Amino acid sequence: MRKYNCFLFSALCLAMMGCHSMKEERHDHEHEHEGMEEHNLHAGEKEHAGEILFHEEQAQAAGLEVMTVSPSSFTEVINVSGQIQPTPDNEITVVSGSAGVIDFVGNYLTEGMWVKSGTPLVTVSAKNMVNGDPSVAAEVEYESALREYERAKSLVADRLISQEEFEQIRLRYEKAKNARPSAVTSLGVTVSSPIDGYIKKVYIKKGDYMDVGQPVVVVSRDKRLQLRAEVSEKYADRLPALTGANFKPSYGDTLYKLSDLNGRLISYGRAVDDNSFYIPVIFDFDNRGDIIPGSYVEVFLLSLPLMDVIAVPVSALTEEQGLHFVYVQLEKEIFKKQEVRIGLSDGERVRILSGLKEGDRVVTKGTYQVKLAATASVIPEGHSHAH
Repeated sequence: MRKYNCFLFSALCLAMMGCHSMKEERHDHEHEHEGMEEHNLHAGEKEHAGEILFHEEQAQAAGLEVMTVSPSSFTEVINVSGQIQPTPDNEITVVSGSAGVIDFVGNYLTEGMWVKSGTPLVTVSAKNMVNGDPSVAAEVEYESALREYERAKSLVADRLISQEEFEQIRLRYEKAKNARPSAVTSLGVTVSSPIDGYIKKVYIKKGDYMDVGQPVVVVSRDKRLQLRAEVSEKYADRLPALTGANFKPSYGDTLYKLSDLNGRLISYGRAVDDNSFYIPVIFDFDNRGDIIPGSYVEVFLLSLPLMDVIAVPVSALTEEQGLHFVYVQLEKEIFKKQEVRIGLSDGERVRILSGLKEGDRVVTKGTYQVKLAATASVIPEGHSHAH
């Protein structure tokens, strides 16, 4: 009986140990399964990290445009500063035809103002001069000579005066007409612009006294303008290869191409100042836009061609803390922020040195909207795509 009880106790212990072992095995299996699920979840999060959801409706509203990256031709670029200048043969110096005190026709007369031909600029008055107003005296002389000349034409026709007498009267009239100020008002002699153009330089101030023939202003036509770029002498050996230039005024974002403006290279060489470390490079071109003479510009000098270059429009780039990024389209509504290393720009496109490859699809318009979406977009659960 004692042996039977021992056997029964041993069997009971083995059964309990077996149940405990099965429970631990099942627990370990469940824990392993949970670990696999957690691992898969983290793997999915890692797979979609940095991806941006940008719906088709958003793309249409933003006018989204995407380009496929492929190697293309580019040019070597020298990026310098410059200035827009009028061409010398398109300038006229306006002078006073009489002596007197200057007064502005308008409230002011400043450099850069646009004037049309015939626009009154200043008046010259000599009302308070000791010897009287010469313009008034000239006008009196002209009216007297005109009356005598008109009377003499009838007299010579009736042979009441000789031809020699008539010729003397005519010469007096011509002299008085030439000496007469062209535009006399109650305020004095008016000096007007002879051409359409910009006022490049103003020589006088309100209240100044001026003599006959003294310059008042310089008016510049804007049919042809010059682009003057200041190039460091370290680029001197590259100047013979220049093929053109693009420029962007400091007052706007418009990029102008000399190739579109009938531009041509006029000269390059040492400046008059031998101590200068910069070489002036001068182009001229048609002014077909709102380009202001005297304005400062960023200049992109174009030289030797480069082949098989990866380049994207400047509009594709964003900058954050000195780093540059583009947005690459992975699927129709999925995008990714991609860091790139950039080279030189011609003002329209920028060379990409690393970060993009042939076949990548890059956002070129609507970049800012995609950037904003990056802070709010979430990849839906269960979404997958082929990389």
